[in-house]
Amino acid sequence: MTSIQQNLQQVRQRISAACERCGRDPAGVTLLAVSKTKPASAVEEAAAAGQIAFGENYVQEGTDKIQALAAYPQLEWHFIGPLQSNKSRLVAENFAWCHTVDRLRIATRLNEQRPAHLPPLNVLIQINISDESSKSGIMLQDLPALAQEIARLPQLTLRGLMAIPAPESDYQRQLAVCQQMAQALEQLKQHYPSVDTLSLGMSDDMDAAIAAGSTMVRIGTAIFGARDYTHATHNNH
Repeated sequence: MTSIQQNLQQVRQRISAACERCGRDPAGVTLLAVSKTKPASAVEEAAAAGQIAFGENYVQEGTDKIQALAAYPQLEWHFIGPLQSNKSRLVAENFAWCHTVDRLRIATRLNEQRPAHLPPLNVLIQINISDESSKSGIMLQDLPALAQEIARLPQLTLRGLMAIPAPESDYQRQLAVCQQMAQALEQLKQHYPSVDTLSLGMSDDMDAAIAAGSTMVRIGTAIFGARDYTHATHNNH
């Protein structure tokens, strides 16, 4: 068994244990393997171990990988990085999900650029839940208006919310922030039947995110090992 296979097994066990502690079914939590800066061969190893969903942060790097792994049509590719307008076409044409929609202009471009032969692009609205000036995302009070606009776009399907909370070591404080996100998702669900996804939780706050109701956790280093940024070129961003 390769180290990636072993790591995946351990991460899945962590997810199951976290679900057990809060009485949830582990089938309700999708593991998104964050493969940024990792070669296509690492994704292949993870795919061989049954991993389906992969997250990429850099548009060009992700697109290259998707094309290199075209022989694996079962893989589901999620774009989870900040998205600039000039890169939106590559996301619209290559990915199944975009987690980082935080303005109508980007949503409109993705809608126009999504090829008609593909199913609608699944989108999540990114919430800046910790109110950090350096982070992408909208404030919770701006959510109803943006959700309404996105829900009208035929080539997009509004699936829910995503957040990257500020790092916090205290479990109770992690939980409080994650619960705010879960409440926002519940409110959104009442208006939009397509909404079912809360992309929340990474290695350090996964347990709190799952306890609050996250349906998708984004895990990278714990699966693929430490990232090597020395080869990441500036154009990837």
